[in-house]
Parts: sequence; structure tokens; C-alpha cells
Amino acid sequence: MAPKTTNIAILFADISGSTRLYEILGDVAARTKVADCLEMLTEVITRHNGTVIKTIGDEIMCTFPSAEEAATGACEMHEMLDDDVTEQTAAGPISLTIRVGMHYGPAILESGDVFGDAVNVAARMAAMAKGGQIITTQGAVDEMSPIMRASTRFIDRAPVKGKKETMDIFEVLWQQEDVTRMSTGVIAGPNTVPVRMRLTYHGDTVLMDADVTQVVMGRSKSADLTVNETLASRQHVRIEHRRGKFFIIDQSTNGTYVHHESDESFLRREEMPLSGDGMISLGRSFSENPQEVVHFKSEY
Repeated sequence: MAPKTTNIAILFADISGSTRLYEILGDVAARTKVADCLEMLTEVITRHNGTVIKTIGDEIMCTFPSAEEAATGACEMHEMLDDDVTEQTAAGPISLTIRVGMHYGPAILESGDVFGDAVNVAARMAAMAKGGQIITTQGAVDEMSPIMRASTRFIDRAPVKGKKETMDIFEVLWQQEDVTRMSTGVIAGPNTVPVRMRLTYHGDTVLMDADVTQVVMGRSKSADLTVNETLASRQHVRIEHRRGKFFIIDQSTNGTYVHHESDESFLRREEMPLSGDGMISLGRSFSENPQEVVHFKSEY
């Protein structure tokens, strides 16, 4: 059978800082830490319909059916490592980060491996990335949804080895500080300004006021309100109390749904004011009848 060529997303994730880890922890302990990291990345890849092709030392190579799935998977990889427990050593705290490169294009699938120019381009993107970054190409960005494209930014036009022309290079933004602001879709509340906001999830309650000005919700046990939703990111969303108003800020992979009166709003790497009474679902639309829902209620 002739090799099959198909358009796929190819992603490389390389663990940064592993050399220092081996120097400080020693070979056995460091290798265990790296193996745990690779296992964590594999779980994320599988969850986003990806396929692990191979691991090469401290690097993992994988494919995804679409650029969208590759990008959301890459964001969650960073989120999980960002939430990972830092190793405390005599030389100080050590934590692992990854640098990710990805590309979307035609590749040859043969005997469980992937070949072609697209593989070389993806590897080059990974080489350009710094720890904590996701670097990709115009070709991959063009295949993403408008929402995901809004979380990318052009960073350079650079020569790529093996290419005659320069390529436009983009970064996929995933960190909290990269969250964009949303000025439309505001949830209208009463004319009076809420003094407090009560957040309730399965009997657990957090009360926000002038003293408690920020609450993070997500799958992580370190979140202020831990939500047992499989589609939720570890640090999925935060609510802030600023200048007498409450704002909900999505910082997740799958987005946040807010149900207020008869309307449903969707946020992804955006923020908007929050007031009145309603429900919040992490990563799952209310049309799917989610069970892991956070109720919010303004108090005046």
C-alpha cells in the first residue's frame, strides 16, 4: 500500500530546564520527574484527540486531526505544568516548563510515524520557542476558529531552514495576563451596585466582598473553588472585585458559559461584568445540561 498523505497538525513539546534538574536531583530522581511530565503531556494529547508518535529524550512528538485541537491541547499542557507542584531542593525551587512548536500541513503517515516537510517546519517552530511559549505558523493559524485566532499574535517573519521564503511566525497565547478584554455582551444587572457576590458549588460557598477580591475556579485542588468538571482547566476562570464591580475572566482552553436570566454568554480568553443571579459552567454549554455548575448571586 502506498504511503498516505493527509493534512494534519504536528506538534513538538520539549521539556525546558531538564539539564539543571539532572544536575541537582541526580539521574534517577530527575528521570522520574521527566517521565511523570511526559505522562502528563500524553494524557492531555489523548484528551484532545491527539496521537503520540514518539518521545525523543525529553521531547514528545504528536499529531492532531486539526490545528484547533493541537492549539487547545498545547494550552492545556502549559496550564497543567503551571499548576504542577514545584520541586523544593537545597538549591532552591525547581519546576519544569515546556516549549511547544506546531504546524498544520500535508504529511505522510506510514508505519505509525509521520514524514514530510510539515514535520520539519513544526520541529523548527519548537526550536524557536522559549519555555512557556507555543510557536506556530500562518498555515496553522488560518485553520483555527475565529475564537482561537483571537488568542494568537504575530511575532516575526523569519527564514526557516529548508524554505526559500520567510515564514510568518505566531504565538498562541495561554497565560492569564494574555487574556483579552471584552467590551460587548455585558450582563446587565440592577441599577444598584452589588456589595458582595456569593458563589456556590455543591454545598461549598465562597463569599466575595471588599476583602476577598479574587476567586479562582477550576479542576485544580489549589483553586479557591474546585469544580469536578472533566472539560475544565485547572485554573479555568477567575472572578475579580474591582472598583465596586465584579468581573468574570476566562483563562481556559474550552471557555466558560454564563447563564443569566434567559441568556447564555460564552467567554474564551475574555472578560465581562458579572451581576445579578445566574450560573457558570466551565467548558460545557448549558445546552448539554451540565451537572457541575457554579451558582452566583449578587447581594446588595
